[in-house]
Amino acid sequence: MGTIRISGAEAVIRCLLEEGVDLIYGYPGGAIMPVYDELYKFQDKLHHVLVRHEQGATHAAQGYARATGKVGVAIATSGPGATNLVTGIADAQIDSTPMVCITGQVGRHLLGSDAFQETDIIGISTPVTKWNFQVTEASQIPEIIAKAFYIARSGRPGPVLIDITKNAQFDEFDFSYEKCTGIRSYNPVPKLNLDKVAEAAALINSAKKPFIVFGQGIILGQAEAEFKAVLEKSGIPAAWTILGLSALPTDHPLNVGMLGMHGNYAPNLLTNECDVLIAFGMRFDDRVTGKLSTYAKQAKVIHFEIDPAEIDKNVKTEVAVLGDVKESLAALLPLLDAKSHDLWHNEFKELAKIEYESVIKDELNPKTAGLSMGETIEMINKHSKGDAIIVSDVGQHQMFACRYAKFNSTKSNITSGGLGTMGFALPAAIGAKMGKPDREVVAIIGDGGFQMTIQELGTIFQTQVPVKIVILNNEFLGMVRQWQELFFDNRYASTKMINPNFVAIAEGYHIKSKKVTQREDLDAAVAEMLASKDSYFLEVMVEKENNVFPMIPTGACVSEIRLS
Repeated sequence: MGTIRISGAEAVIRCLLEEGVDLIYGYPGGAIMPVYDELYKFQDKLHHVLVRHEQGATHAAQGYARATGKVGVAIATSGPGATNLVTGIADAQIDSTPMVCITGQVGRHLLGSDAFQETDIIGISTPVTKWNFQVTEASQIPEIIAKAFYIARSGRPGPVLIDITKNAQFDEFDFSYEKCTGIRSYNPVPKLNLDKVAEAAALINSAKKPFIVFGQGIILGQAEAEFKAVLEKSGIPAAWTILGLSALPTDHPLNVGMLGMHGNYAPNLLTNECDVLIAFGMRFDDRVTGKLSTYAKQAKVIHFEIDPAEIDKNVKTEVAVLGDVKESLAALLPLLDAKSHDLWHNEFKELAKIEYESVIKDELNPKTAGLSMGETIEMINKHSKGDAIIVSDVGQHQMFACRYAKFNSTKSNITSGGLGTMGFALPAAIGAKMGKPDREVVAIIGDGGFQMTIQELGTIFQTQVPVKIVILNNEFLGMVRQWQELFFDNRYASTKMINPNFVAIAEGYHIKSKKVTQREDLDAAVAEMLASKDSYFLEVMVEKENNVFPMIPTGACVSEIRLS
């Protein structure tokens, strides 16, 4: 394209449009005001959502990115505006979420002078970004924004931050834009080694008890169809990390459940009985492995991964297959023998029966007078039929949602995994619904996490985005309380919550609301919520001291998983 002479602020908007951005989340302020002035002029092409706190902007951008697969965009001013983005940026970094954050900064001549609302956001954000850069001249803007989007979405995705000084926003230059297609010394996708694929296939074909564990890499790599084909040909049981949930339909016969601290009994126990462990797009997080020195020591480990830094970082591999998982799976499929592994599957089924009788039956059909979190999730399943996007916050309710929610399609489970950010779900649900307006989006939140970003009810009211919000209220910081009960002799230190009238608060934002305290009212309330064309707030009072099981205690082996 030719050049036009424009300001740096206008260039920012034109760059975003060139990258296909049509929705951004943010909060204005002095140092970013020139960009907001241009946003006003381009509002017919680029929709800006005014959040109520900058952290909400990053979580909304994350929800949008996770639901759509596109790059989420957040924008804020300098100083506290920029620092308020950091939690969401750190969350996006550890969960590999593509996001570009743009912050305003004081003028170049004021840098380092402790000017009003100046912070070194580049220094602060360096540990939690995939890349960051401070723009001090208007002419740098096109190249840096092009690089930012390329880096954010390529290879293993992640967040990028661009800090733009105020002079660079005001100054004019001759603008042209060229998308970035590569950066010297940055190789986001390793070249696939077909010999390694063949080695992996040979190990898999010779295995008597092969076991697949998969993570969000399947979703990020858009490899769901290839993964399903490999599963169905090989007949291997497969278990997921919480970020891998929904890559494979919940009711698929080869889906044996959830790995990790509060995962299912069979996949955790049998991790230490398989002879070949095949990992796809997961990083062997400590919540999955438990005590590393005892994790799958009997197994030969095959790791399919895009990020070389993850290979042998936690678990020693027999064969590492680096590359794009979609390409790797396509190369693996024709080399696999068709098998069923019926006897091996029966071991999973027998252990699943034990878990059902010991844990699941009473959780979904409790004998107590009070409602359980599990039965609430099951009621949502009944009315959503597994077609909703579930956005969960962090805590007991998150584990119950991941354990019991049903999913028919990919990109349907959105939660904060690696960072475990309370307050994530409400703004993330806004982003998910805006990204996928044709899908039902239900936020599952605890009474503690809800109050960390409760102000985003204002964003819902102003935008009229029809998000459904379910608060599972046990009047405790439930997960911390569970640990205090099990490991600290019932000393409930600072975990009891004295909560406000949540329904009144939601109604103050003109959101239709209901509170359920009795089991006989739950079915109708959930049905009414999901039938609503508008946003809806449902508070469900649940048992105060119900625990989520199974559980692998911190530092314990996966084989030491507890059912009670």
